[in-house]
Amino acid sequence: MMVGLLILAALTATLAAGPGVAASLATGDRAAAGAALHRIGATTISRRRTIIWMAAVATIYAGATYVRVGPLSPDRMMLTAAHLLQGADLGPEFFLRNDVVTVGGRNYAAMSIGPMLVYLPFVPFPFLWGASRWLVSTVVGIVAAWLCLPLARRYGPPGATYWLATLGAFGTLLFPLAIEGDFYYLAHLEAMACTFVALIEWQDRRRPWVVALALGLAALARPTVLLAAVPFGVALVASSRQRTRTVGEYLVPLAAAVAIMGAYDFLRFGSVTETGYEASVLWTPGLAALRAQGLFSPSHLGPNLALLLGGGFGVRATFPWLVASKQGQSILLTTPALLMAAWAGLRDRTNQVLWAAAVLTAVPVLLYYGGGGADTYGYRYALDFTPFLLALVAVAAGSRFGGLERALIVASVAFCSYGFVWAVFN
Repeated sequence: MMVGLLILAALTATLAAGPGVAASLATGDRAAAGAALHRIGATTISRRRTIIWMAAVATIYAGATYVRVGPLSPDRMMLTAAHLLQGADLGPEFFLRNDVVTVGGRNYAAMSIGPMLVYLPFVPFPFLWGASRWLVSTVVGIVAAWLCLPLARRYGPPGATYWLATLGAFGTLLFPLAIEGDFYYLAHLEAMACTFVALIEWQDRRRPWVVALALGLAALARPTVLLAAVPFGVALVASSRQRTRTVGEYLVPLAAAVAIMGAYDFLRFGSVTETGYEASVLWTPGLAALRAQGLFSPSHLGPNLALLLGGGFGVRATFPWLVASKQGQSILLTTPALLMAAWAGLRDRTNQVLWAAAVLTAVPVLLYYGGGGADTYGYRYALDFTPFLLALVAVAAGSRFGGLERALIVASVAFCSYGFVWAVFN
């Protein structure tokens, strides 16, 4: 019985090792068989490391969320999802909130459709409504953080994989925002996760419809990401032998995303071009004054750039001493490792596409009246173009990854982790 089990185990191991090992053993080529087994062993170790890393990410995100969990009451997006299926509006109790639009005596949230969609599965279960805000944000955040690992593997060198993955998962605002259970932040988490998928596909099979679908889904949460589809589409068509087919495969998912956004706005506001942000009531005087200068305006560019690059912390005498500004902090004081993107250069076609996507996505962000995102740790609107910069950071690590680069990643993780510390102890 024992001998039989050992033989069965040996046969199973040989088959699992793949045809290369089996063929090598059959022909007596021990060196080739050893090499194949070595590759399989390396793959097994890599899988174990992946599982351990993913488990660590999920544990840290879930644990931090548990510490941050507040009142278990349905938020505006949960009620929006419930009311949508009932054919009702938000109700009069929401009129005194920012970003609520009143049309024909009915109140609607001036938010993109993306964040609301992930709440729909909770609608049939009212006992989960209160916890939904924490559940969806944490789960989407964990998925986005997990995707940082395949992103690092596609764009960076093998020796820097887990450094780069940790940068994405814990050294960006993805971490401090995912654990806050806020539907505004959820839009950024969704957009980041979908953009990561598009970037991974770009360095993998590069199927036009997959790239377009991922960017289209990201745009349902953060419409600014739709601009990133331009350089990716141009590059796909330029390198394609069947350009007509490529154009069709690429445009159909994007057109579907635009149609969904337009239909959602038309049903609420009577116009496919009205997002609600220009028509919404703002009860914060400062925001109202800024919007009066234009929803998107060159007048916002200077202050936004100053905040993005130079916004700092205050100081106080009690722990934790550093005071996070309600207007946000410089990206250099939350994710300084993004400076490494500058070392990637512009010579490579992929780098050119990534830089173009980052710049195009950053333009509406910097022209927007909302600054860095009120009452948020860091400059959260920068998350719209952060995935492209993370890919460039990984590319740059392929030619230069030493002590300075590791120190920048450690600093980024420390700064973003401080966002959690500040949220708990302020």
